Amino acid sequence: MEDDKPINWVGTSRDDLCSFPEDARRKAGFQLRAVQRGEMPVDFKPMSEVGKGVQEIRIRTEDAYRIFYVARFEEAVYVLHAFQKKTQKTAKKDIQIGQQRYQQMILDRESQTQEDKYND
Repeated sequence: MEDDKPINWVGTSRDDLCSFPEDARRKAGFQLRAVQRGEMPVDFKPMSEVGKGVQEIRIRTEDAYRIFYVARFEEAVYVLHAFQKKTQKTAKKDIQIGQQRYQQMILDRESQTQEDKYND
């Protein structure tokens, strides 16, 4: 679809999602496709402790999987982190990875904006 936002994968998020079992990968794909169309995923929650506008897609199979993403920018959906959740509470390590990648995404967007200004 022409109106779908592209996905920008931050860090190892794409490889991490590709390592999910097939059922979880398929569910993740459907949810990310909805986000690309501007729709809300079926099961999600805000993750403001990761960064402004960060949402968490919750995928339930035999195990629990999560995807942190940001869709508030016009140009793309940014997938920050994809991981298997092993406890009730999101592990501090996963929050920290999400925060680091959020900061990286912000820096990358700023440098892209500067580059675009010079190329105009």
